[in-house]
Amino acid sequence: MRKRVVGTDPRLVKASITPAPDVGFDPIALWRSRRRPALASLQSPVMEASAATVELYTDGACSGNPGPGGWAYILKHPGSGKVIERAGGEAATTNNRMELTAVIEGLKALDRPCRVELYSDSQYVCNGLMQWMDQWKAKGWRRGKRNEPVLNLELWQQLDALRQTSEVTCHWIRGHDEHPQNERCDQLAAAAAERFKSPPGDEN
Repeated sequence: MRKRVVGTDPRLVKASITPAPDVGFDPIALWRSRRRPALASLQSPVMEASAATVELYTDGACSGNPGPGGWAYILKHPGSGKVIERAGGEAATTNNRMELTAVIEGLKALDRPCRVELYSDSQYVCNGLMQWMDQWKAKGWRRGKRNEPVLNLELWQQLDALRQTSEVTCHWIRGHDEHPQNERCDQLAAAAAERFKSPPGDEN
């Protein structure tokens, strides 16, 4: 699914950018029929006509859940063909927290409001961002019939603040299904988690 891009300012992202790898085919078109329909955020801001469209691919990983974990994102500006890759991790976390952190870090890399096409293999992220979050907010950040506190609240609130400036549309894709950007994010997140497996000060 090709997207119309308005504007090709290569300064779109804060971090330095590197040329996008040539995967030999259009991954969006290839997986168009194999993902769930895209969902637009219920509280998407009104975007200016000149706002650029970017593609954000994210993934999280965790060994033990809870345990050492990693997050990663690939941010692509189709207009210029430029991409950035970033990854990080924590010593004690969960898979859901890493999935959320990957999206947060990717959105924080933008230096202006954009239309963001988000691709994630996490139903927790896609459902939360596009369906549950507005219900949670209306109930004072409570969930379910029992009004239980929302888990990972501080991360959801960060994500809520970020979606007020950019229009986010989420696309769920199947994990570990040879989607090139998803596979790359998985590799980066797993490598980041690996760096946190040894206790601090352990040289072995």
